[in-house]
Amino acid sequence: MRDVTHTSAAKLARAIRRKQVSSAEVVDAYLNRIEEVNPKLNAVVQLTADAARKAARKADAALAKGQALGPLHGVPFTCKDALDVAGVVSTGGTLGRAGNVPSQDATVVARMKAAGGIMLGKTNLTEACLGWESDNLVYGRANNPYDLGRTPGGSSGGEAAIVAAGGSPVGLGSDAGGSVRVPAHFCGLAGIKPTTGRTPRTGHWPLLNGVPEAFNQVGPLARHVEDLALILPIISGPDWRDPHVVPMPLGDPRKIRVRGLRIAMYVDNGVRPAEPDTAAVVLSAAKALEAAGANIEQRRPPRIEEAYGLLFDIWGADGGENIRDLFKSVGTTKTHKVVGGFREKQGSAPKPAAELAKLLIRLDEFRTAMLAFMESYDAILCPVGSGSALRHGESLGRGGYLKLTYTSAFNLTGWPAAAVRCGTSKEGLPINVQVAVRPWREDVALAAVQALEQELGGWQPPPL
Repeated sequence: MRDVTHTSAAKLARAIRRKQVSSAEVVDAYLNRIEEVNPKLNAVVQLTADAARKAARKADAALAKGQALGPLHGVPFTCKDALDVAGVVSTGGTLGRAGNVPSQDATVVARMKAAGGIMLGKTNLTEACLGWESDNLVYGRANNPYDLGRTPGGSSGGEAAIVAAGGSPVGLGSDAGGSVRVPAHFCGLAGIKPTTGRTPRTGHWPLLNGVPEAFNQVGPLARHVEDLALILPIISGPDWRDPHVVPMPLGDPRKIRVRGLRIAMYVDNGVRPAEPDTAAVVLSAAKALEAAGANIEQRRPPRIEEAYGLLFDIWGADGGENIRDLFKSVGTTKTHKVVGGFREKQGSAPKPAAELAKLLIRLDEFRTAMLAFMESYDAILCPVGSGSALRHGESLGRGGYLKLTYTSAFNLTGWPAAAVRCGTSKEGLPINVQVAVRPWREDVALAAVQALEQELGGWQPPPL
């Protein structure tokens, strides 16, 4: 089988089942690719090569006996180091957990394995998932495969970098403010943040309990949209541990027709307008969907400009006490400067209970306004960020954060939002668009980004 490390997980699964290629061959191809590119990327921080090869041999032996292990039989995957993997060092990027070895898999990891998936390793991230650059004091900085002088994003940046570079067919990230969609954008991948309550977060560190935890969802990253549709059903549904998960049916994107979809589109969220090349890519995506029969209207949701500030106001309502307790509980006494930048934006003064109550009322008012807007539309098309991948350290300044204000609205609402590459910046960097949809309609988001991928090309190999 040619181009194994460019092939989708769905096609690999079919090829393995049909014995066109063995799981052992596929796993070896990806491990060889990791060995080739990871010294430049620093994306994979724990490699489980021996266990992966053993699991591949077992998968091939089972198939020889006519036993299929599931939809991912023999297909490798990686996951962000925020997700526990039994017997593998799981740090969350913080020094206090540098020697932490969990005894159980995170629920979503266990489900990937139960579906026949083979763990290749764990990937670099922002310390405690608190920031836009995947850099920490345990493993150091991850680099973008399209430009090593830039970040692959945060907090799932190492995951995005290795998938984009062909070191893994598919991976698991998490997204509390854009941490799947921004790395997908910076690295030209497909990614989706599911509806709040779709995927369990058991075994994810950190669990920032309370209101902010509701903003965070586990979601897949892949080179091809079909793999998002493959992985999402595997990792979805209650695990009887995460109290927020809802047993809602998951629709099939293959049954969705783009023709007739009502889509609102904007390139200026009232905080930071899209740069010209980004705006041009969003407009080209709108034209592609319109050519497929969708009805496009240039219209921005009311109050969308409040989302970024409201997210940080809620995050910082306790003056950072929750995050201080988080690091104290694991023995971390020194944190990375990216975390410092995040905490600075939170503020250090806790708000009185009455002020917190007002913030929660504002949150409900925002959600109400967004729902009322969405009554007239099936989807929203907009940028993921105002520009392409940030240079290392750029997120520490106010300007860097303001470039990434387009994702937070859909963490506040809890709606699903997918990202896919639709163009290239003047510097040769990927530019993605974002498609957000009504709650529980991941099928509509995936159908829309699938159409965009088919028309505008999707992922392109990096120059590594």
